[in-house]
Amino acid sequence: MALENSVFHAHPESLSLPVEGEGGGGGAGPDHQATKGESSVLLPAVTTTSTSTTTTTTGVFNLSEELGHVVTTETAPSLAEAAVEGEEAPPLAKVKRSFQSKLAEREANANQQQPKKTQAVEKERGRFGWGRKRRKRQRYVEKNGRCNVQHGNMRETYRYLTDIFTTLVDLNWRCSLFVFVMAYAVTWLFFGAIWYLIAYCRGDLDHLEDETWTPCVNNVNGFISAFLFSIETETTIGYGHRVITDQCPVGTILLLLQAILGSMVNAFMVGCMFVKISQPNKRAETLVFSKHAVISLRDDKMCLMFRVGDLRSSHIVGANMRAKLIKSKQTQEGEFIPLDQTDISVGFETGDDRLFLVSPLVISHEIDAPSAFWDMSQAQLEKEDFEIVVILEGMVEATGMTCQARSSYLAEEVLWGHRFSPMMSLAEGFFDIDYGAFHHTFEVDTPSCSARELSLAAARREAHLYWSISSRLDEEPTLANQAAKQPDSSSGNGKEGAGPTFVPGGITGIQEQSGLGELNGSVTTDQSESEA
Repeated sequence: MALENSVFHAHPESLSLPVEGEGGGGGAGPDHQATKGESSVLLPAVTTTSTSTTTTTTGVFNLSEELGHVVTTETAPSLAEAAVEGEEAPPLAKVKRSFQSKLAEREANANQQQPKKTQAVEKERGRFGWGRKRRKRQRYVEKNGRCNVQHGNMRETYRYLTDIFTTLVDLNWRCSLFVFVMAYAVTWLFFGAIWYLIAYCRGDLDHLEDETWTPCVNNVNGFISAFLFSIETETTIGYGHRVITDQCPVGTILLLLQAILGSMVNAFMVGCMFVKISQPNKRAETLVFSKHAVISLRDDKMCLMFRVGDLRSSHIVGANMRAKLIKSKQTQEGEFIPLDQTDISVGFETGDDRLFLVSPLVISHEIDAPSAFWDMSQAQLEKEDFEIVVILEGMVEATGMTCQARSSYLAEEVLWGHRFSPMMSLAEGFFDIDYGAFHHTFEVDTPSCSARELSLAAARREAHLYWSISSRLDEEPTLANQAAKQPDSSSGNGKEGAGPTFVPGGITGIQEQSGLGELNGSVTTDQSESEA
C-alpha cells in the first residue's frame, strides 16, 4: 500500500527508531531488535482510508534501500484500543523478510488470481443469473474425417462372418498381417501333419533304410520333412527331392485337395491385401479443407463459405460436394431428435456442387429463406451449438476407385465477417497457387444482423423507392383521366349539387392543386360541381 493513501493520527514524537547494536537501545526489548543494515519504524496506530471503507490496522513498515516500496503486514489490534479496554497490549511482531521475497510473493499471488479472472470471462450467465461454464461440444466428425462414433452392445456378431471379406479388409494393418500369416501357416501345418500321419500309418518311417520299400512320399523321414513337402506342394515350388509316388492313392487325393485349397487361400488373402493396399483412404489425406468457415456478403447476400483444395497433380474425376448440418432438435410433439441431419445447399439446384477441382475453390452456401441460418445473427451464432459436416466425393484418376474426404466445423469455428484471402497469381505461362494462404482469412464489413433482417431491410428500401418514384410518374395521367370522366358523371345524375361524389383510389377534383396533396390511394370529395 502507498503512504499517500494512509493518514497517520500519531504524533511524530511517538515514532521510535531503535539504535543499531548488539544489545539494542531506546528501551526496545530483544523482540524489537533491528538487524544491521535495516531500519524499522514502529507505528502504533495506522488508519487506512479508502473510497468505500475505513479500517484501523497496526503494522511494521520495513524500509529497505529501495525506496518507494513499502510493505505492510497486519498484526494484533492497536495499542490505543488495548489501553482503552484495560488489557495489556501484545508485543508487535516484526516480520523479517527481504524486499525481493515479498515482491516474489506478490507476483505469485497475482499469477494465481489471473486464471480465475480469465475463467470468469469465459463463463456465461445461466437462467437465474448464475455463472456457468460453456460446455465444449463433442465432435460428430473429426477434422481429419474420422467419424467419432463407437458401436456397442452388438449381440448379432455373426453378421460379420457372413461378409468375411469386408471384415478382413476393415481390420487394421496389424490384424490383417496376423491373419495373412496365420492363414498360410495353419494350412501348411495342417497338411504337413496329414502327410506325416500317412507316412506313419503306412510304415514308411520304419523302412527308411530299406531300398526295396516304396513309400508314399520319397525322402519323408519325419515331421519336418513332411512340413516342408506341404509347403512345396501348396506353393508349387517343386524342388524334386521329395516327390509323391504312384503307390499311394490316399496321397494322390490329399495332393489334389491341398492344391485346390491352397489356390483358394492364395486368391482370398492376396485379394484382401490388394484391396486394402489400394484403398483410396490415403488419397483423402491430400484433399484439404480450410480450418474455419466464414460468413460474409457475396453479391449483397449473406453466404456461408469454406475452402477446399487438392494437393496432388492427379485430379479427382467427377468431384461432388455435399454439406450437412448436425444439430439436436425437438419436434412440436415433444420428441427429441439428437444429432438431426439437415441438408445445406451448396449449389445442387444450379449444378455448382459439381466441381472441377484443379485449383482450390471456395464453396458458398447462400443463406436464403430455406436455409437453416436464415434467422441466425452474429450474436446468436456465438450461443448456438451445431456442427457442419462437409463431404467431398469423387473418383481417383489413377485407380478409378471412389474416394471420399470429410471434415467438420463447429459453431466457434465459423467466423462472422471474414473472407478468404486470394492465393492464385498469374506467373509466366501458368497460374501459381500459394498454399501458404489456404487457411488465411481477413475481416470485411458485414452486418451483424441475420439474413432475414437484412432481406427485410432491403425490401423496405426498394419499396420506398418504388412508391416514391412511381407515384409521381403516374400523377399526371391519373389527373387527366379523372378530369375527362367528371362531366359525364355530373350529366348522368341530372342534378346539380346532389352531393359529393366518392372516387376510391383516385383524385375527384378538377383542380390539380387539391389532388396533389391527397395521392396514395386516399378518398376525396368532389366539390367543384357546385362551385361551377
